[in-house]
Amino acid sequence: MEPEHTDPKKQKPYSSYLKYSGLGLQLFGAIGLSAWAGYKLDQYFEFQFPLFLLSFVFIAFAGMMMQVYRSINKD
Repeated sequence: MEPEHTDPKKQKPYSSYLKYSGLGLQLFGAIGLSAWAGYKLDQYFEFQFPLFLLSFVFIAFAGMMMQVYRSINKD
């Protein structure tokens, strides 16, 4: 007997929800981790303006949006 091949269009309906909820968790995790690291660097260098915090958050957000864009285009 040959194994049955599944048609990608006949996937279970919740697989896309799990996929995008995972991307959402990665987004919040990356932004949270970068915000924490930027905050700690701002404290270490004693900056009055949160330079590292803002730059790390924007870089993490841009990177995650690129990942979401690639994931959506892959479908």
